[in-house]
Amino acid sequence: MKQDILNSLDEILEQRKQANPDESYTAKLFNDGLDSILKKVGEEATETVIASKSGKKADIIHEVADLWFHTLILLKYHGLDSSSILKELEGRFGLSGLEEKANRNK
Repeated sequence: MKQDILNSLDEILEQRKQANPDESYTAKLFNDGLDSILKKVGEEATETVIASKSGKKADIIHEVADLWFHTLILLKYHGLDSSSILKELEGRFGLSGLEEKANRNK
């Protein structure tokens, strides 16, 4: 069921790439280009850090949702989607973080 949410977001974001930027916030981000998207990802990452420092669970959830959403926009900008990330994460099961990092340097 949770994967359905990601699949739905992937589909919606693909549609927004072609939407009118005057009618969609997401379409405007796509239209404005990579730097605008990166700026939003950076802003949301910072807001996530601030929310985490506050310790307020509702704020943390809200900001992480914003960060994930904008990160999905970034992926879609590059022609990727959530399945790419899920596949990468799945491939890391059974590896320690140290092993995974060592494998990246080979």
